[in-house]
Amino acid sequence: MEINKELIEKVAKNAQLKLTEEEKEEFIPQFREILKYFSEIDSANVHNLHPTFQPIKITNVFREDSPKKSLTQEEALKNTKHKKDGFFLGPKTF
Repeated sequence: MEINKELIEKVAKNAQLKLTEEEKEEFIPQFREILKYFSEIDSANVHNLHPTFQPIKITNVFREDSPKKSLTQEEALKNTKHKKDGFFLGPKTF
């Protein structure tokens, strides 16, 4: 694949980037370097390997949801002085 100014402009347009002429010239060698690494990955022999879609076993870390006794409204509000009509009173928002 030929990496040139036109390709950089096309990629920048697709990414909705406005690049200066200096940036376009600066990206040409950077794109070549990136594509060189991808070609190294492409050349790896992976014919006998199975795909690993999830390399780490997925386990549920949540506990079973079971109803338990909770605080009453008075118990929840007893240690605050910022309350009104049975609710916590917070700062006004605009």
